[in-house]
Amino acid sequence: MLDLQSMNNVEKSAMSPREARELFRAGQVLPTAGISAGYAQANLMIVPQQLAFDVLLFAQRNPKSCPILGVLEAGQTSSELLAGGDIRTDVPKYVVYEDGVKVAEPTDLREYWRDDLVTFIVGCSFTFETALMENGISVAHIDQGVNVPMYKTNRRSTTAGTISGPMVVSMRPIPAARVADAVRITSRYPAVHGAPVHIGNPGELGIEDLAAPDFGDPVEIPEESIPVFWACGVTPQAAVMESRPALAIGHAPGHMLITDIRDTEYQVP
Repeated sequence: MLDLQSMNNVEKSAMSPREARELFRAGQVLPTAGISAGYAQANLMIVPQQLAFDVLLFAQRNPKSCPILGVLEAGQTSSELLAGGDIRTDVPKYVVYEDGVKVAEPTDLREYWRDDLVTFIVGCSFTFETALMENGISVAHIDQGVNVPMYKTNRRSTTAGTISGPMVVSMRPIPAARVADAVRITSRYPAVHGAPVHIGNPGELGIEDLAAPDFGDPVEIPEESIPVFWACGVTPQAAVMESRPALAIGHAPGHMLITDIRDTEYQVP
């Protein structure tokens, strides 16, 4: 069996989504940035059916953070987004919350699965990273072999029913001379967070220390680069932590569902 840990970035990027999901199903764990380049990646939020409307409304009211790519009905475990796959096994790592508290980080959800669980598949900014790199803009966390840094902010998401919490952002340092290009490129992908929500001073978002992300890993910021922040699909998990529903399941931040949909399908003119 292939070993993701020993593969270089070129080998990871050349894998098909199906090949990557098979490795995750076999228990391999690795952040998914840079894997299966050219295919859309996605966040997950899985909740009991009685909470599903509140989550759907939360996403509708916060489309920048929570752009929905698909919804699996109660008990459904696959769709055209992961043809032949299984939402319970094909993500490298999950997070299980009970009353808003993380209680487990399994690599397989079958132990926790219930027939009333509804899965929301939410766009992820990893999807537009291929476009950035193809335009000569390096992505620090891929270059440095770490998970993307993510931060809770002082910006509040719009409440929906029982669900409320802060916006979460991901950060990529961008050379100052290429920031306008990064904005232009990512703005063409509104289904996967689109253009940045903030550029520059992290203190304006309430972020005190870029070296201490709430999720993921810190990255070294190259000289003459500026921190650029995009809305992040971990926002629903931050809301779960604050709102404390009895049960909710997400992907482990940075460990995404790799879909069978080309990222160009989400590109607009």
